Amino acid sequence: MNRESQNIEWKEAWRDEYLKWICGFANAQGGKIFIGIDDKGNVTGVEDYKKLMNDLPNKIVSHLGLVADINLHLQEDKYYIEVIVPVSSIPVDYHGVYHYRSGSTKQELKGISLQNLLLKKMGRKWEGMPVEGISYKDLNEDSIQSFLAKAINKERIPPDAGLADRELLLRNLGLMTEQGQLTNAALLLFSKKINIAQSGL
Repeated sequence: MNRESQNIEWKEAWRDEYLKWICGFANAQGGKIFIGIDDKGNVTGVEDYKKLMNDLPNKIVSHLGLVADINLHLQEDKYYIEVIVPVSSIPVDYHGVYHYRSGSTKQELKGISLQNLLLKKMGRKWEGMPVEGISYKDLNEDSIQSFLAKAINKERIPPDAGLADRELLLRNLGLMTEQGQLTNAALLLFSKKINIAQSGL
């Protein structure tokens, strides 16, 4: 029997609260929960395995919107159940709470951690997110010029990049969306209120 790890959890009996663990696996790297195995990896068996084989798929779908493989195993005349949790391509919540498997623990995600999970599942990153109500006039031209000079000097961009249209330049650097919105990264680099471009590349 595989040891408990980031992707494996052993439970002697089923409790509906373990749906939180399934939620956590789905939001992380996927995993397996074995029902009928104690903390030392010994098969203790599940008496109501027939009922669980029917109930578990329905509970997982109705509460989490996931389809998990449920397998029945027999060892030394004792039945145990394996629940294989896939990685979800979208964020999964259990009663409005997002759980995440980290190491051998389950964590409730809130604040920045939750925001990062939601962005990751959408295939996006914070720095690339557009910022509403901000335009080029909110950027510091001196910071942009300093950035360009240093980038050209270190041969990270071509020498004629400084002559390019600013909007085209920002798009090429991934600092402006196709819709013309500045990103968080653009503000972090060149905002009149935040100036880290002077510190170097």
